[in-house]
Amino acid sequence: MRQTIYALSSGAGPAGVAVIRLSGPDAGPALLGVTGRATLPAPRRAIFAALNRPESGERIDDGLVLWFPAPHSYTGEDVVELHVHGGTAVVSAALESLGGMAGLRMAEPGEFTRRAFLNGRMDLTAAEGVADLVAAETDAQRRQALRQAEGDLARLYDGWRGRLVRTLAHFEAYIDFPDEEIPETVLSEINHEISALVDTVFQHIDDNRRGERLRAGLDIAIVGPPNAGKSSLMNRLARRDAAIVSETAGTTRDVIEVAMDLGGYPVILADTAGLREAEGSIEEEGVRRARRRAETADLRILVLDGGDPASVTGAVGLTGPSTLVALNKCDLAPPAIRIETPGLGVCAISATTGEGIGAFLDRLEAAVRERIGLTGQPVITRARHREALEHCLAALRRAQRAALPELAAEDLRLAARALGRITGQVDVEDLLDVIFRDFCIGK
Repeated sequence: MRQTIYALSSGAGPAGVAVIRLSGPDAGPALLGVTGRATLPAPRRAIFAALNRPESGERIDDGLVLWFPAPHSYTGEDVVELHVHGGTAVVSAALESLGGMAGLRMAEPGEFTRRAFLNGRMDLTAAEGVADLVAAETDAQRRQALRQAEGDLARLYDGWRGRLVRTLAHFEAYIDFPDEEIPETVLSEINHEISALVDTVFQHIDDNRRGERLRAGLDIAIVGPPNAGKSSLMNRLARRDAAIVSETAGTTRDVIEVAMDLGGYPVILADTAGLREAEGSIEEEGVRRARRRAETADLRILVLDGGDPASVTGAVGLTGPSTLVALNKCDLAPPAIRIETPGLGVCAISATTGEGIGAFLDRLEAAVRERIGLTGQPVITRARHREALEHCLAALRRAQRAALPELAAEDLRLAARALGRITGQVDVEDLLDVIFRDFCIGK
């Protein structure tokens, strides 16, 4: 029998309210012990109670307590919540009192959610969605995590797995029961379904890593020649002095990063060294890092001195489909540069006065949204999902070209298991139910 665990479930530090959660067979007795009540309160109804140290009867605090009997709780076990004042001394005293009770121990990180998975309250993708909800810093991250926590991703993968199980069941029937009256069209239907699943899984994988980028943040590099105003634009976008601004060319030598919320989407903005013929080994290394960051970034902002045609020198090759050109210093003079770019467009701005920044941000936000915005279908959010899906796709493709039905059936089993690993459901006992239901074997 599992031990009863407890932990502070709300944020650490002084606060108006703190929530302490208990889960396990001794959660109910622990609640009676700290409140002195003879009976447990009605399920899922908050009551006001005095909380005391069981060993001495000393009052700790007054607060609300809730009782969630199994299986209708977050973990599927008996769960208790203590809502107390969030002062450090109150929380410490409450946790210390719980720790002194028999059968209770402090929970490990993530153990409540792990128990929820083990007790069938959620699948693995939903558990990961809960973790992403806790870590979400932007509105788009919150929406993606909420969809996953509510089971959108699991329903998608379970649907594919159900199709695979059905197809495999038909294959098994075709192989194992040749004397039964199985329609001749079964094999062609199986091949058609495998091809459809290959296309579906491939399109899902071929998503430009949209969901993973949303979790981690889109990488945007600010590049361009020295003294074009890259650091000034960085500070304007970050709304603080993140980078040193100087009229001396070459002030920025290393890559400076700022994490920010851009229209509800997470981005990592990187200011880089000016691109020119380096003077000295330190500047040479800075230019090398700037070019490398520009090459690997998801998006680039190419900043040029709008009044200096010579500033284009050294920036050749940085324009492209993922580049937004900013002609800076438009407050000093109308832009003297004319650039034709296949990229995200050209904006005249002043990083100093803010002129043109609104239109510039609109274009940048649209580019970010296009790359990591939420779509109708749930997206891959973690590397382990992608790896399992790639294994699934490889197995399906092997099944398409298998020389023998038995080999194709084995590859279908591997594909189904790969999908099951994503959600944590890897058993295949339900194959027999499908076989007998669909073909009435032994009738």
